[in-house]
Amino acid sequence: MHSPLTKPGALTSYVDRLWEEVILEVMSSYVAIRCLSPDFDHDWAQNDEIGRAARLLSDWARSRPVPGCKVEIVERDGLTPVIVVEVPASKGAETEVVTLLYGHFDKQPPLGSWREGLDPYLAVREGDRLYGRGTADDGYAIFAALGAIEALAETGTAHGRCLILVESSEESGSIHLGPYLDEIEARIGPPGPGLVVCLDSGCATYDRLWNTTSLRGLLAATVRVDVLTEGVHSGLAGGVVPSSFRILRQLLSRIEDETTGEILLPALVAEPPARYLAAAEALAGELGETAVGAFPTVGSLEMSGKNAADRLIRHTWMPSLALVGMDGVPSMNDGGNVLRPFTAAKLAIRLPPSVDPDKAATALVASLSADPPQGAKVAVEVTSAARGFDSPPQADWLARAVDEASEAFFGRAAGAMGEGGTIPFLAELLGRFPQAQFLVTGVLGPSSNAHGPNEMLDITTARRVTAAVAYVLAAAP
Repeated sequence: MHSPLTKPGALTSYVDRLWEEVILEVMSSYVAIRCLSPDFDHDWAQNDEIGRAARLLSDWARSRPVPGCKVEIVERDGLTPVIVVEVPASKGAETEVVTLLYGHFDKQPPLGSWREGLDPYLAVREGDRLYGRGTADDGYAIFAALGAIEALAETGTAHGRCLILVESSEESGSIHLGPYLDEIEARIGPPGPGLVVCLDSGCATYDRLWNTTSLRGLLAATVRVDVLTEGVHSGLAGGVVPSSFRILRQLLSRIEDETTGEILLPALVAEPPARYLAAAEALAGELGETAVGAFPTVGSLEMSGKNAADRLIRHTWMPSLALVGMDGVPSMNDGGNVLRPFTAAKLAIRLPPSVDPDKAATALVASLSADPPQGAKVAVEVTSAARGFDSPPQADWLARAVDEASEAFFGRAAGAMGEGGTIPFLAELLGRFPQAQFLVTGVLGPSSNAHGPNEMLDITTARRVTAAVAYVLAAAP
């Protein structure tokens, strides 16, 4: 079934006005809210920053002229809230497909120094870019989702029943989402959503609509090595008491080859399917080195991987280890000649989409805990284990609608790519509703710099994604 949008120009005009005249102002207010994910604000309930953001976004949603729209902030004790927006099928809609649209509004911390003139909690527009923490990851999502439905209503285009779910623990591995999904499942009713639109992913370029075909899983863990009950003068203990950092290095070498970055634990590794190897070759052939993205490397830093296709596979289907935080290590200004009593590290291990995260977690803990070097005290804790996502093939109607939407609003056919990040919601939903169709897309493209300093939203892409989502909703059979 082709979309009844025979004149996409009217949709484009409405969406462009909506973003310029309404959405960007509310987004600027959202940027100013320090709604850090619960992993980064343990007092989130008392600080009420997540609550402030939820109220701002839900108030905006309630103000929109969408027939039958119901907006609710759903809260359970001890859990960060979710925003649920329910929109009935429009009059005259023939489709039976129920669509679940997903995003999140919790944020990462600033993480580094932002360039002069920018601040993580101050929205700054420079041309077609809006800077600020949460703009692209993922504050824009509720605006794009409901904006798409509003545009259909205002242009007289029929659509099926929609439910928008916007959570606030995604940046912590969606640790609070599970109980809410039970409620969402009940609201949708059997047989569940026919289409899932996730607006938390990326794009290799800004010139087309991109489908995300896979995402890696994630193990988050901490490992702490203690050698003393208190610090001791390094001139007395050095060479006698083993360094906690040296022991930590030995432990990490059990799971990663420090020369190549290869992950050594079999439970964390999987072979990429042939179709993804072929897709990587094709995408690298078209985009070259830009297929993986540009990174602000220094000097003559050598990238891993033999070529662009190999780097794409490393980015999407190979495991990797990142040490993302440390405790017990003073700054250079504060560091005296002391053999420190402990070193603790926070690890982020990306897993291939097909790896079982629970089995990987068990293997990780066993490897790091066994036979501590020189009898040091070693404590290992897995804080989250999220499964990756391997998207099922798109039905003919959806693949056609996505291509047509990309042509209509971007001027060229849609693209497809795997992503190296993690969206726990997708694997959870695929497990619950294996019959559902998925459109996983987003605005995290070149220089968007999610999680890092100078995060920005490409406004033109956000508008086009909004219109494209509207087109797909109208095309549901």
